[in-house]
Amino acid sequence: MIPSLVRGLTAALALLAAAAPAAAQSATPVDVPFETYRLDNGLRVILAPDPATPVVAVNLWYDVGSRNERAGRTGFAHLFEHMMFEGSQNAPKGEHTRLLRAAGAANLNASTSEDRTNYFQAVPPSRMNLALWLEADRMRALNVTPAQLANQQEIVKEERRLRVDNSPYGNSLQRAFTAPYDPQGCFAYAHEVIGSMDDLNAARIEDVQQFFATYYAPNNATLTLVGDFDPAVARQLVQQYFGGIPRGPEPPPVECTDPFRNLPSRDTVRDANANLPAFMASYGAVPMTHPDAYPLDLLGMILGSGASSRLNQRLVKQERAASFAVVFRDLRRGPGLMMVYVRANQGVDAGRLEALADEEITRIASEGITDAELQRAKNQTRARFVRSLQTAMGKAEALQRATLYYGDPATIRTWMDPYMAVTAADVQRVARQYLRPENRAVVITLPGRDQ
Repeated sequence: MIPSLVRGLTAALALLAAAAPAAAQSATPVDVPFETYRLDNGLRVILAPDPATPVVAVNLWYDVGSRNERAGRTGFAHLFEHMMFEGSQNAPKGEHTRLLRAAGAANLNASTSEDRTNYFQAVPPSRMNLALWLEADRMRALNVTPAQLANQQEIVKEERRLRVDNSPYGNSLQRAFTAPYDPQGCFAYAHEVIGSMDDLNAARIEDVQQFFATYYAPNNATLTLVGDFDPAVARQLVQQYFGGIPRGPEPPPVECTDPFRNLPSRDTVRDANANLPAFMASYGAVPMTHPDAYPLDLLGMILGSGASSRLNQRLVKQERAASFAVVFRDLRRGPGLMMVYVRANQGVDAGRLEALADEEITRIASEGITDAELQRAKNQTRARFVRSLQTAMGKAEALQRATLYYGDPATIRTWMDPYMAVTAADVQRVARQYLRPENRAVVITLPGRDQ
Protein backbone atom coordinates (compact mmCIF):
# COMPACT_ATOMS: atom_id res chain seq x y z
CA MET A 1 0.00 0.00 0.00
CA ILE A 2 1.28 3.47 -0.85
CA PRO A 3 1.06 6.00 2.07
CA SER A 4 -1.28 8.02 1.91
CA LEU A 5 -20.42 5.40 -12.75
CA VAL A 6 -20.78 7.76 -16.73
CA ARG A 7 -19.35 10.55 -18.80
CA GLY A 8 -22.78 11.31 -20.18
CA LEU A 9 -24.05 12.30 -16.72
CA THR A 10 -23.16 15.96 -16.69
CA ALA A 11 -23.12 18.35 -13.77
CA ALA A 12 -26.30 19.91 -15.14
CA LEU A 13 -28.07 16.56 -15.01
CA ALA A 14 -26.90 16.07 -11.43
CA LEU A 15 -28.34 19.43 -10.39
CA LEU A 16 -31.61 18.78 -12.19
CA ALA A 17 -31.95 15.35 -10.62
CA ALA A 18 -31.36 16.74 -7.14
CA ALA A 19 -33.96 19.47 -7.63
CA ALA A 20 -36.64 17.50 -9.49
CA PRO A 21 -39.94 16.62 -7.79
CA ALA A 22 -40.45 13.11 -6.49
CA ALA A 23 -42.79 12.09 -9.28
CA ALA A 24 -40.07 12.70 -11.84
CA GLN A 25 -37.43 10.78 -9.90
CA SER A 26 -38.48 7.18 -10.27
CA ALA A 27 -35.04 6.39 -11.66
CA THR A 28 -31.68 7.91 -12.43
CA PRO A 29 -30.73 7.11 -16.04
CA VAL A 30 -27.25 5.67 -16.37
CA ASP A 31 -25.57 4.97 -19.68
CA VAL A 32 -22.27 3.18 -19.21
CA PRO A 33 -21.32 1.38 -22.41
CA PHE A 34 -19.25 -1.68 -21.51
CA GLU A 35 -18.54 -5.24 -22.51
CA THR A 36 -17.57 -8.09 -20.23
CA TYR A 37 -15.97 -11.46 -20.84
CA ARG A 38 -13.74 -14.04 -19.20
CA LEU A 39 -10.35 -15.41 -20.10
CA ASP A 40 -9.89 -19.17 -20.17
CA ASN A 41 -8.17 -18.97 -16.76
CA GLY A 42 -11.27 -17.39 -15.21
CA LEU A 43 -10.25 -13.73 -15.10
CA ARG A 44 -13.34 -11.57 -15.51
CA VAL A 45 -12.71 -8.49 -17.68
CA ILE A 46 -14.90 -5.38 -18.00
CA LEU A 47 -14.07 -2.91 -20.79
CA ALA A 48 -15.76 0.50 -20.76
CA PRO A 49 -14.20 2.68 -23.48
CA ASP A 50 -14.80 6.43 -23.26
CA PRO A 51 -12.86 8.52 -25.82
CA ALA A 52 -13.80 11.74 -24.01
CA THR A 53 -11.79 10.70 -20.95
CA PRO A 54 -8.09 11.65 -21.12
CA VAL A 55 -6.91 8.69 -19.01
CA VAL A 56 -7.43 4.96 -18.58
CA ALA A 57 -8.46 3.71 -15.15
CA VAL A 58 -6.95 0.27 -14.52
CA ASN A 59 -8.83 -1.24 -11.61
CA LEU A 60 -8.23 -4.79 -10.35
CA TRP A 61 -10.37 -6.31 -7.60
CA TYR A 62 -9.57 -9.58 -5.87
CA ASP A 63 -12.43 -11.44 -4.25
CA VAL A 64 -10.70 -11.59 -0.89
CA GLY A 65 -11.08 -9.54 2.26
CA SER A 66 -10.93 -10.12 5.96
CA ARG A 67 -14.13 -12.22 5.65
CA ASN A 68 -11.98 -14.95 4.06
CA GLU A 69 -9.58 -15.21 7.01
CA ARG A 70 -9.67 -17.90 9.66
CA ALA A 71 -9.08 -17.76 13.39
CA GLY A 72 -5.41 -17.30 14.23
CA ARG A 73 -4.67 -15.86 10.79
CA THR A 74 -6.41 -12.50 10.86
CA GLY A 75 -5.01 -9.50 9.02
CA PHE A 76 -3.72 -11.51 6.05
CA ALA A 77 -5.87 -9.73 3.43
CA HIS A 78 -4.66 -6.33 4.60
CA LEU A 79 -1.11 -7.61 4.94
CA PHE A 80 -1.21 -8.66 1.29
CA GLU A 81 -2.35 -5.22 0.25
CA HIS A 82 1.10 -4.16 1.45
CA MET A 83 2.95 -7.23 0.19
CA MET A 84 1.79 -6.56 -3.38
CA PHE A 85 4.10 -3.53 -3.48
CA GLU A 86 7.14 -5.54 -2.32
CA GLY A 87 8.21 -6.49 -5.82
CA SER A 88 7.55 -9.18 -8.41
CA GLN A 89 9.58 -11.26 -10.83
CA ASN A 90 10.18 -8.49 -13.38
CA ALA A 91 9.61 -5.44 -11.18
CA PRO A 92 11.79 -5.51 -8.05
CA LYS A 93 10.77 -3.71 -4.88
CA GLY A 94 9.95 -0.08 -5.58
CA GLU A 95 9.88 -0.49 -9.37
CA HIS A 96 6.13 -0.97 -9.67
CA THR A 97 5.40 2.44 -8.20
CA ARG A 98 8.41 4.16 -9.76
CA LEU A 99 7.59 3.00 -13.28
CA LEU A 100 3.95 4.04 -13.04
CA ARG A 101 4.72 7.45 -11.60
CA ALA A 102 7.36 8.04 -14.24
CA ALA A 103 4.69 7.23 -16.83
CA GLY A 104 2.36 9.88 -15.41
CA ALA A 105 0.08 7.64 -13.35
CA ALA A 106 -2.25 9.22 -10.82
CA ASN A 107 -4.61 7.89 -8.16
CA LEU A 108 -2.23 4.97 -7.60
CA ASN A 109 -3.09 2.98 -4.49
CA ALA A 110 -4.83 -0.04 -2.95
CA SER A 111 -7.32 -0.77 -0.19
CA THR A 112 -8.76 -3.68 1.77
CA SER A 113 -12.21 -4.18 3.26
CA GLU A 114 -14.09 -7.06 4.78
CA ASP A 115 -15.28 -8.06 1.30
CA ARG A 116 -12.51 -7.34 -1.23
CA THR A 117 -9.02 -6.02 -1.97
CA ASN A 118 -8.51 -3.60 -4.85
CA TYR A 119 -5.54 -2.14 -6.72
CA PHE A 120 -5.97 0.86 -8.96
CA GLN A 121 -4.25 3.53 -11.03
CA ALA A 122 -5.17 6.06 -13.72
CA VAL A 123 -2.62 6.20 -16.54
CA PRO A 124 -2.21 8.07 -19.82
CA PRO A 125 -3.81 6.01 -22.62
CA SER A 126 -0.40 5.37 -24.18
CA ARG A 127 0.79 3.65 -20.97
CA MET A 128 -2.15 1.33 -20.38
CA ASN A 129 0.10 -1.53 -21.47
CA LEU A 130 2.58 -0.74 -18.67
CA ALA A 131 -0.11 -0.81 -15.98
CA LEU A 132 -1.50 -4.10 -17.28
CA TRP A 133 1.95 -5.69 -17.48
CA LEU A 134 2.78 -4.67 -13.90
CA GLU A 135 -0.53 -5.92 -12.49
CA ALA A 136 -0.13 -9.23 -14.32
CA ASP A 137 3.46 -9.62 -13.16
CA ARG A 138 2.58 -9.38 -9.49
CA MET A 139 -0.44 -11.65 -9.94
CA ARG A 140 1.78 -14.24 -11.63
CA ALA A 141 4.97 -14.00 -9.62
CA LEU A 142 4.89 -11.86 -6.49
CA ASN A 143 8.05 -12.00 -4.41
CA VAL A 144 6.88 -13.55 -1.14
CA THR A 145 10.03 -13.97 0.94
CA PRO A 146 10.67 -14.11 4.70
CA ALA A 147 12.48 -10.76 4.58
CA GLN A 148 9.63 -9.02 2.78
CA LEU A 149 7.08 -10.57 5.11
CA ALA A 150 9.02 -9.40 8.17
CA ASN A 151 9.27 -5.89 6.73
CA GLN A 152 5.55 -5.60 6.06
CA GLN A 153 4.62 -7.18 9.39
CA GLU A 154 6.38 -4.32 11.14
CA ILE A 155 4.78 -1.71 8.86
CA VAL A 156 1.27 -3.09 9.43
CA LYS A 157 1.82 -3.36 13.18
CA GLU A 158 2.91 0.27 13.26
CA GLU A 159 -0.16 1.18 11.20
CA ARG A 160 -2.31 -0.57 13.78
CA ARG A 161 -0.63 1.33 16.61
CA LEU A 162 -1.24 4.66 14.89
CA ARG A 163 -4.78 4.05 13.65
CA VAL A 164 -6.18 1.88 16.44
CA ASP A 165 -4.20 1.33 19.62
CA ASN A 166 -2.90 4.88 20.09
CA SER A 167 -5.75 6.73 18.39
CA PRO A 168 -8.54 8.23 20.53
CA TYR A 169 -11.60 5.95 20.38
CA GLY A 170 -9.72 3.66 17.96
CA ASN A 171 -10.10 0.47 19.98
CA SER A 172 -13.73 1.30 20.75
CA LEU A 173 -14.55 1.74 17.08
CA GLN A 174 -12.85 -1.51 16.13
CA ARG A 175 -14.79 -3.29 18.84
CA ALA A 176 -18.09 -1.68 17.82
CA PHE A 177 -17.65 -2.80 14.20
CA THR A 178 -17.04 -6.42 15.22
CA ALA A 179 -18.96 -6.87 18.50
CA PRO A 180 -22.36 -7.72 16.95
CA TYR A 181 -20.94 -10.81 15.23
CA ASP A 182 -20.61 -14.10 17.06
CA PRO A 183 -17.13 -15.60 16.41
CA GLN A 184 -18.59 -19.11 16.19
CA GLY A 185 -21.56 -18.22 14.03
CA CYS A 186 -19.82 -15.71 11.76
CA PHE A 187 -16.08 -15.36 12.25
CA ALA A 188 -15.94 -13.70 8.82
CA TYR A 189 -17.09 -10.39 10.30
CA ALA A 190 -16.25 -10.92 13.97
CA HIS A 191 -12.66 -9.70 13.65
CA GLU A 192 -10.88 -6.57 12.51
CA VAL A 193 -9.67 -6.00 8.94
CA ILE A 194 -6.26 -4.89 10.18
CA GLY A 195 -5.85 -8.07 12.25
CA SER A 196 -4.69 -8.61 15.80
CA MET A 197 -1.14 -8.03 16.99
CA ASP A 198 -0.85 -11.67 18.05
CA ASP A 199 -1.86 -12.95 14.61
CA LEU A 200 0.41 -10.50 12.80
CA ASN A 201 3.33 -11.61 14.97
CA ALA A 202 2.52 -15.28 14.38
CA ALA A 203 2.24 -15.09 10.57
CA ARG A 204 4.53 -17.66 8.93
CA ILE A 205 5.89 -17.52 5.40
CA GLU A 206 4.17 -20.82 4.55
CA ASP A 207 0.78 -19.43 5.59
CA VAL A 208 1.30 -16.26 3.59
CA GLN A 209 2.39 -18.14 0.47
CA GLN A 210 -0.68 -20.38 0.70
CA PHE A 211 -2.94 -17.35 1.10
CA PHE A 212 -1.47 -15.81 -2.05
CA ALA A 213 -1.83 -19.04 -4.04
CA THR A 214 -5.47 -19.41 -2.99
CA TYR A 215 -6.80 -15.90 -3.44
CA TYR A 216 -4.48 -14.01 -5.82
CA ALA A 217 -5.39 -15.97 -8.92
CA PRO A 218 -7.13 -14.89 -12.14
CA ASN A 219 -10.27 -16.90 -11.41
CA ASN A 220 -10.67 -14.88 -8.20
CA ALA A 221 -10.24 -11.43 -9.77
CA THR A 222 -12.04 -8.85 -11.92
CA LEU A 223 -10.12 -6.41 -14.12
CA THR A 224 -11.95 -3.25 -15.18
CA LEU A 225 -10.66 -0.71 -17.71
CA VAL A 226 -12.42 2.62 -18.21
CA GLY A 227 -11.26 5.47 -20.43
CA ASP A 228 -9.70 6.32 -23.77
CA PHE A 229 -8.69 3.01 -25.33
CA ASP A 230 -9.50 0.79 -28.29
CA PRO A 231 -11.36 -2.30 -27.02
CA ALA A 232 -9.64 -4.55 -29.57
CA VAL A 233 -6.23 -3.37 -28.38
CA ALA A 234 -7.26 -3.79 -24.75
CA ARG A 235 -8.43 -7.34 -25.39
CA GLN A 236 -5.13 -8.20 -27.03
CA LEU A 237 -3.09 -6.73 -24.16
CA VAL A 238 -5.17 -8.41 -21.47
CA GLN A 239 -4.77 -11.76 -23.21
CA GLN A 240 -1.05 -11.18 -23.73
CA TYR A 241 -0.29 -10.32 -20.10
CA PHE A 242 -2.90 -12.25 -18.11
CA GLY A 243 -3.84 -15.14 -20.40
CA GLY A 244 -0.90 -17.35 -19.42
CA ILE A 245 -1.40 -17.08 -15.65
CA PRO A 246 -2.66 -20.43 -14.34
CA ARG A 247 -6.05 -20.72 -12.73
CA GLY A 248 -5.85 -21.11 -8.97
CA PRO A 249 -7.77 -23.44 -6.65
CA GLU A 250 -11.36 -22.59 -5.83
CA PRO A 251 -11.29 -20.59 -2.57
CA PRO A 252 -13.17 -22.16 0.33
CA PRO A 253 -16.67 -20.78 0.95
CA VAL A 254 -17.22 -18.12 3.59
CA GLU A 255 -19.38 -19.45 6.41
CA CYS A 256 -21.71 -17.11 8.27
CA THR A 257 -24.70 -19.08 9.50
CA ASP A 258 -25.79 -17.40 12.74
CA PRO A 259 -24.12 -13.98 12.92
CA PHE A 260 -26.04 -12.16 15.67
CA ARG A 261 -26.79 -14.90 18.19
CA ASN A 262 -24.71 -13.16 20.89
CA LEU A 263 -26.87 -10.02 20.85
CA PRO A 264 -27.61 -8.02 22.87
CA SER A 265 -24.21 -7.28 24.36
CA ARG A 266 -22.60 -4.46 26.26
CA ASP A 267 -18.98 -3.52 26.80
CA THR A 268 -17.00 -0.67 28.34
CA VAL A 269 -13.63 0.44 27.02
CA ARG A 270 -11.22 2.56 29.04
CA ASP A 271 -9.27 4.77 26.66
CA ALA A 272 -6.26 6.76 27.88
CA ASN A 273 -6.25 8.70 24.60
CA ALA A 274 -9.89 9.80 24.87
CA ASN A 275 -10.82 13.00 26.69
CA LEU A 276 -14.59 12.56 26.75
CA PRO A 277 -17.07 9.67 26.94
CA ALA A 278 -18.62 8.18 23.83
CA PHE A 279 -21.60 5.95 23.08
CA MET A 280 -21.61 3.45 20.21
CA ALA A 281 -24.42 1.06 19.35
CA SER A 282 -24.05 -1.40 16.46
CA TYR A 283 -27.27 -3.00 15.22
CA GLY A 284 -27.35 -6.27 13.29
CA ALA A 285 -28.58 -5.66 9.75
CA VAL A 286 -28.75 -7.36 6.34
CA PRO A 287 -26.50 -7.99 3.32
CA MET A 288 -26.27 -5.29 0.69
CA THR A 289 -28.44 -7.30 -1.71
CA HIS A 290 -31.34 -7.71 0.73
CA PRO A 291 -34.46 -5.62 -0.05
CA ASP A 292 -34.28 -4.03 3.40
CA ALA A 293 -30.79 -2.65 2.70
CA TYR A 294 -32.26 0.33 0.83
CA PRO A 295 -34.67 1.62 3.49
CA LEU A 296 -31.98 0.93 6.11
CA ASP A 297 -29.48 3.03 4.19
CA LEU A 298 -31.95 5.90 3.92
CA LEU A 299 -32.87 5.50 7.60
CA GLY A 300 -29.21 5.85 8.52
CA MET A 301 -28.96 9.07 6.53
CA ILE A 302 -32.09 10.54 8.13
CA LEU A 303 -30.94 9.54 11.59
CA GLY A 304 -27.28 10.48 11.45
CA SER A 305 -25.89 11.95 8.22
CA GLY A 306 -25.32 15.69 8.00
CA ALA A 307 -26.43 18.79 9.84
CA SER A 308 -30.14 18.17 9.25
CA SER A 309 -30.13 14.61 10.63
CA ARG A 310 -32.25 13.70 13.63
CA LEU A 311 -29.34 12.92 15.96
CA ASN A 312 -27.38 16.02 15.02
CA GLN A 313 -30.38 18.31 15.45
CA ARG A 314 -31.35 16.85 18.83
CA LEU A 315 -28.08 15.88 20.52
CA VAL A 316 -25.69 18.46 19.07
CA LYS A 317 -27.79 21.56 18.38
CA GLN A 318 -30.74 21.40 20.78
CA GLU A 319 -29.44 19.56 23.84
CA ARG A 320 -25.75 20.43 23.31
CA ALA A 321 -24.98 17.05 24.82
CA ALA A 322 -22.73 15.82 22.00
CA SER A 323 -19.87 17.25 19.98
CA PHE A 324 -21.02 15.12 17.06
CA ALA A 325 -23.48 12.34 16.29
CA VAL A 326 -23.27 10.14 13.20
CA VAL A 327 -24.59 6.85 11.87
CA PHE A 328 -22.35 4.49 9.90
CA ARG A 329 -24.28 2.38 7.39
CA ASP A 330 -22.02 -0.61 6.83
CA LEU A 331 -23.79 -2.81 4.27
CA ARG A 332 -21.71 -5.78 3.17
CA ARG A 333 -21.82 -8.98 1.13
CA GLY A 334 -22.72 -10.79 4.30
CA PRO A 335 -24.86 -9.48 7.15
CA GLY A 336 -24.15 -5.80 7.65
CA LEU A 337 -24.61 -3.43 10.54
CA MET A 338 -25.72 0.08 11.38
CA MET A 339 -23.71 1.93 14.01
CA VAL A 340 -24.78 4.98 16.03
CA TYR A 341 -21.71 6.88 17.25
CA VAL A 342 -22.08 9.85 19.61
CA ARG A 343 -19.27 11.67 21.39
CA ALA A 344 -20.04 13.69 24.54
CA ASN A 345 -19.55 17.35 25.25
CA GLN A 346 -17.81 18.38 28.47
CA GLY A 347 -19.80 17.39 31.56
CA VAL A 348 -22.09 14.90 29.78
CA ASP A 349 -21.89 11.20 30.58
CA ALA A 350 -22.41 8.28 28.21
CA GLY A 351 -25.72 7.37 29.82
CA ARG A 352 -27.18 10.72 28.79
CA LEU A 353 -25.98 10.19 25.21
CA GLU A 354 -27.54 6.74 25.11
CA ALA A 355 -30.89 7.96 26.44
CA LEU A 356 -31.12 10.81 23.93
CA ALA A 357 -30.10 8.65 20.97
CA ASP A 358 -32.60 5.97 21.97
CA GLU A 359 -35.36 8.59 22.18
CA GLU A 360 -34.78 9.65 18.58
CA ILE A 361 -34.67 6.07 17.34
CA THR A 362 -37.88 5.26 19.22
CA ARG A 363 -39.54 8.35 17.77
CA ILE A 364 -38.89 7.19 14.22
CA ALA A 365 -40.05 3.67 15.03
CA SER A 366 -43.29 4.91 16.60
CA GLU A 367 -44.09 8.05 14.59
CA GLY A 368 -42.23 7.51 11.32
CA ILE A 369 -40.46 10.13 9.20
CA THR A 370 -41.66 13.04 7.11
CA ASP A 371 -41.94 13.03 3.34
CA ALA A 372 -39.41 15.88 3.26
CA GLU A 373 -36.86 13.83 5.20
CA LEU A 374 -37.28 10.88 2.88
CA GLN A 375 -36.97 13.02 -0.24
CA ARG A 376 -33.85 14.74 1.11
CA ALA A 377 -32.22 11.37 1.81
CA LYS A 378 -33.08 10.14 -1.69
CA ASN A 379 -31.70 13.33 -3.23
CA GLN A 380 -28.47 13.00 -1.26
CA THR A 381 -28.13 9.36 -2.30
CA ARG A 382 -28.70 10.22 -5.95
CA ALA A 383 -26.27 13.15 -5.86
CA ARG A 384 -23.59 10.97 -4.27
CA PHE A 385 -24.11 8.31 -6.93
CA VAL A 386 -24.00 10.79 -9.81
CA ARG A 387 -20.85 12.47 -8.45
CA SER A 388 -19.14 9.09 -8.24
CA LEU A 389 -19.60 8.65 -11.99
CA GLN A 390 -17.83 11.79 -13.10
CA THR A 391 -14.36 10.24 -13.40
CA ALA A 392 -12.98 7.16 -15.11
CA MET A 393 -11.92 5.75 -11.76
CA GLY A 394 -15.35 6.40 -10.28
CA LYS A 395 -17.00 4.52 -13.12
CA ALA A 396 -14.53 1.65 -12.73
CA GLU A 397 -15.26 1.42 -9.01
CA ALA A 398 -19.02 1.40 -9.65
CA LEU A 399 -18.74 -1.37 -12.22
CA GLN A 400 -16.62 -3.36 -9.80
CA ARG A 401 -19.08 -2.90 -6.93
CA ALA A 402 -22.00 -3.98 -9.10
CA THR A 403 -20.05 -7.07 -10.13
CA LEU A 404 -18.89 -7.99 -6.62
CA TYR A 405 -22.19 -7.49 -4.81
CA TYR A 406 -24.72 -8.38 -7.50
CA GLY A 407 -22.70 -10.57 -9.87
CA ASP A 408 -23.47 -8.34 -12.86
CA PRO A 409 -21.89 -5.00 -13.83
CA ALA A 410 -25.12 -4.06 -15.63
CA THR A 411 -26.66 -3.51 -12.18
CA ILE A 412 -25.04 -0.08 -12.33
CA ARG A 413 -27.84 0.96 -14.70
CA THR A 414 -30.55 0.30 -12.13
CA TRP A 415 -28.54 1.01 -8.96
CA MET A 416 -30.82 3.84 -7.82
CA ASP A 417 -34.17 2.24 -8.63
CA PRO A 418 -34.64 0.38 -5.30
CA TYR A 419 -33.84 3.58 -3.39
CA MET A 420 -36.42 5.55 -5.34
CA ALA A 421 -39.05 2.91 -4.54
CA VAL A 422 -38.61 3.20 -0.75
CA THR A 423 -41.58 4.67 1.13
CA ALA A 424 -41.78 6.38 4.50
CA ALA A 425 -43.58 3.29 5.78
CA ASP A 426 -40.62 1.14 4.69
CA VAL A 427 -38.23 3.30 6.71
CA GLN A 428 -40.44 3.14 9.79
CA ARG A 429 -40.76 -0.63 9.43
CA VAL A 430 -37.00 -1.28 9.29
CA ALA A 431 -36.45 1.07 12.24
CA ARG A 432 -38.84 -1.09 14.26
CA GLN A 433 -37.41 -4.34 12.98
CA TYR A 434 -33.67 -3.72 13.23
CA LEU A 435 -33.00 -0.80 15.61
CA ARG A 436 -34.15 -2.69 18.69
CA PRO A 437 -32.21 -2.79 21.99
CA GLU A 438 -32.10 -6.59 21.84
CA ASN A 439 -30.46 -6.43 18.38
CA ARG A 440 -27.45 -4.32 19.26
CA ALA A 441 -23.97 -4.35 20.74
CA VAL A 442 -23.27 -1.29 22.89
CA VAL A 443 -19.72 -0.05 23.42
CA ILE A 444 -19.19 2.73 25.97
CA THR A 445 -15.89 4.62 25.95
CA LEU A 446 -14.67 6.18 29.19
CA PRO A 447 -11.50 8.29 29.49
CA GLY A 448 -8.63 6.77 31.45
CA ARG A 449 -6.82 3.49 31.82
CA ASP A 450 -8.11 0.14 33.06
CA GLN A 451 -7.65 -0.24 36.79
